[in-house]
Amino acid sequence: MRRRIMAVLFALLATQLGSLISPAYACGCGAMIPDRMARIGVDRETSVVRWDGRAEQIVMRFTVGGDAKRAAWIMPVPNRAAVELGDAAVFDQLATLTRPERKTRTHFWPRERDWPFSAGSRDGVGAPLPGAGAPAVGVVGRERLGDFDVARLTATDPDALRDWLRSNGFELPDRLSTELRPYVDQKWEYVAVRLAPREPGTPLRGNLDPLRIRFDSDRLVYPMRLSRMARTAQSLGLYVLADHRMEPSSPIGGDAPEVTFAGTVTPHGSLADLTDGKPAFLTAIDQRFPEPGRIDGDHELRRTAADTPYRRAVYHDELLTFGGVPAWILTVGGALAAVTAAGLAAGLRIRRTRVLRRAAA
Repeated sequence: MRRRIMAVLFALLATQLGSLISPAYACGCGAMIPDRMARIGVDRETSVVRWDGRAEQIVMRFTVGGDAKRAAWIMPVPNRAAVELGDAAVFDQLATLTRPERKTRTHFWPRERDWPFSAGSRDGVGAPLPGAGAPAVGVVGRERLGDFDVARLTATDPDALRDWLRSNGFELPDRLSTELRPYVDQKWEYVAVRLAPREPGTPLRGNLDPLRIRFDSDRLVYPMRLSRMARTAQSLGLYVLADHRMEPSSPIGGDAPEVTFAGTVTPHGSLADLTDGKPAFLTAIDQRFPEPGRIDGDHELRRTAADTPYRRAVYHDELLTFGGVPAWILTVGGALAAVTAAGLAAGLRIRRTRVLRRAAA
């Protein structure tokens, strides 16, 4: 019995240790894998997508955590891609452009934080809107960009692509060849990225340098299918710069996408580089993927029926006052005064009637 108990405890301990050292990969655009015996998780993926009807640009940034010192991911693209480092300032500019509008609204009756209960206020968020003979793998280019080792590839065989990646230091999931099959069949190309911190031996944490990827496309597509291999819930923030307001054609297995901003903007600084300095319609979308395994395709975005603007509102609730006095006090006090006056008037009429009756008698 003692040996059985020890065997069970050992099995449980081995399971827990296995979960601690197994890689926790997550990446909305592809599959991010750390070195063996290390962990990495993408807490947030934020991307800016610029599409003018002919070409698409994606500037993406990952916020990661874990203890991995190296990691890699792959992004399928429908056509030949150019890759360079992006400017992190675009995300600050977009955060400013899309920040919620602050409004004040009043309420008549006192709430728990108003006098006579207590003083204060609280915030609430406004309701959201609703080729034959060619090699199986071709290397288009390979560059070192900051902390990134970037390989641009073509492939006619997903297994050959997986083997090339492994033999060139890109550790990716064992299931990769299966998940890549739809892209190979459609003759897409690939951007494989290997990440390493600027200082060797330093774990990858926080915001990584953004990458800017450009390719021709007659439709607005954001690759997401490979993220079905993720083991943790995913969060995607997508800024779309186009001629019109855009929306995902389907949730592709995640929660319903939430629009957090929609409107025409005039970009400046590094953001203007994406639009050639021209105004564009900006749509900001947030989406959660609680069960990544349910993701069944890439995001394809389409024009909405109307370019309806939208901005979230954060409300500051205040008690309605007149001259610094709560309106409810004035109203209740006025009503009490009116009732008292009416009572006094009625009493006077009754007394006067009695006096007149006595005099007549």
